[in-house]
Amino acid sequence: MKNEIAVVGLGNTIMADEGIGCVLVGLLLARQEEFPDIDFIEAGCGGINLLHIMAERKKVILIDCALMGTEPGTIKRFTPEQAQSVKKLAHFSLHEVDVMKVIEMARRLNQCPEEIIIFGIEPQKVEHGRELSDVLSRRLNEYVAIIEKELGGD
Repeated sequence: MKNEIAVVGLGNTIMADEGIGCVLVGLLLARQEEFPDIDFIEAGCGGINLLHIMAERKKVILIDCALMGTEPGTIKRFTPEQAQSVKKLAHFSLHEVDVMKVIEMARRLNQCPEEIIIFGIEPQKVEHGRELSDVLSRRLNEYVAIIEKELGGD
């Protein structure tokens, strides 16, 4: 049974800062007992599966690496209406998808949550490697606290 709220970490964990969404959901998942009514999902690259993850929920919080033209490590909160996707798709995989297009599809299918919040984090490096940059690593606790505040935690 799905909880009404889900926190979804997106990203590629073998591309350094690109995996920040999954890293943060992993940290939150380790504290699941503090949030028993929330599903924490490491969705990786997400793909069209994101549509199924969002269906039948009231609120979904998406966490992802985002190129926003800000200082590396900057976190911004926004809604889909405030976002503009500039993602260029290579069309090599069914796992590759533009998150904004999935949200649009969910709306058309009447499977969209009432509320979607997106946390974008500006990367310092997107390259092969499993380690986050020092800039993002130093701010993990800050990011978790911001997401917990969104969830109504301390």
